[in-house]
This record gives sequence, C-alpha cells and structure tokens, in this order.
Amino acid sequence: MSTKDFKPVQATLRVTRKKYITPHYIRVWLTGENIDDFSDTVVGEHNKILIPNKGVNEIHFPHFDTEKRRWIQPDESVRPIIRTFTHRGIDLNTKEIWIDFAVHGNESPASSWAIRATKGSLLGVMMKSGEGQLFPLVENYLLVADATGIPVVSVILENLPKGSKGTCIIEVHSAEDVQEISTRAAVDFHWIFNSTPGQNSGLAAAVKKLVLPEQDRYAYIAAEQRTVKELREYLRKEKSYTTDELEAYAYWKMGSSE
Repeated sequence: MSTKDFKPVQATLRVTRKKYITPHYIRVWLTGENIDDFSDTVVGEHNKILIPNKGVNEIHFPHFDTEKRRWIQPDESVRPIIRTFTHRGIDLNTKEIWIDFAVHGNESPASSWAIRATKGSLLGVMMKSGEGQLFPLVENYLLVADATGIPVVSVILENLPKGSKGTCIIEVHSAEDVQEISTRAAVDFHWIFNSTPGQNSGLAAAVKKLVLPEQDRYAYIAAEQRTVKELREYLRKEKSYTTDELEAYAYWKMGSSE
C-alpha cells in the first residue's frame, strides 16, 4: 500500500473485560462503534495502541498528511503514549477485539495501563487495513519468542496447516506462565523459565542446540533486542537462512520502557 493512499483503521475503544491468563499476562477485550472497520485487518499483525495521559478523557489521533507524506501529531498537551502491540483477535458477533499484555510492573506505560484498566477504560487502536499473509506456507517452522512475542506466535500456531511441523521455543517468567496454545501442526514445544526478562535469556542457546531443516523452512523470532540480534546472525550466517525464510523482530529493548 502506498503512503499516498494510506488510510489507517483507527478507533477509540473501551474495555469490556479483562482476564489474567497467567500471573504475568493480561488479556483485554475492547469494543466500540467502529469495530467492524477492523474486519479487514490481519489478526497477528502489529497495531498501535494509544494510551491517554492522566487527565485526558479522549484519544487524540495523529493524522497522515498525504501531501507531505508524514504523520502530524496532536498537541503535546493531549498527545497519547503510542506503543506497538499485536492484533490478537476479533469477534464481529460480540463486537470485540482483544490484545494481550505482558505484565512487568508499572515502569512500562502499556503494562501499567493494562494492570489498572477497568470496564470503560479508553484505548485508541490504529492498524493498516487490507488482506495480507502473516506467514508463508512451508513444511518446517521455527518459532521463538519471549513473553512479548507470545501473541503473534500464538496466532501463527493456531493457523498452521495440518501436515506442517516445527519447533516452538518460548521463554516466560515461571511454570505458572505456560499457556495452552492450540495448533493443527506437529509442533514440539519448549518452555524456558526466566524470572529476570531481558537478562540471562536462554532462547539463543536453546535454538543453537536444535538440528534445523535445510529446506522448505521458515523462522519467526520475537524477543528482546539482544536475543533477536544474536539469533538473526546465527540463522543467517551459520544456518544460511535467507531473507524470505527468516523474520526477526526486536519487540523491546532492555532499559527502555515499552
């Protein structure tokens, strides 16, 4: 989609309910008048959440200037905090979408909002519209994530075709944070426990122990910046994964508040 024709789906939504899926994971369901606009978005893709600052009772969205081809931000006094998350799911019958939040204290604006959110709390959501493919169809999959990457990896797993196979390695705080993730594929799950996210991650070491397929393969990595960098270099340089075979995203950086 060209920036000239770019028209994001955006809506001011309100919390209908929330649930602690695990001790360190909150799912928040949201609704609003424009939920149907999200029917053309891809579940699992990135979205932008807009968190209103204290004392601001509405969401002030940026708008895209098609002539200058740049975003125009609202005045700083009402400008929301913007963070990137994952479009976890949508139900057009109940008019709800839902977003999962990794909970790691009040130092993160998004985590803090999720912890404090109650029925009726406001959240702005922006996404690109249009059909797309979240992952390619291959025989062999490698999925690696820390807590922040669980939503997208979960969506991939839930949509893998029967007959495909792979390995999924996920790092969470403790055994209590293991989630039930459904899939039709033959997937070996490996859960790693680390009570200090961003430090002493075992993801890279776990991947390096695997015997990886050499063809008809695809890998998706979503974790802290240093882990992603290490695995990207390992898979490309030592295992010869091509650009089409590997997607690796730093979902957060140690020391930065997301």
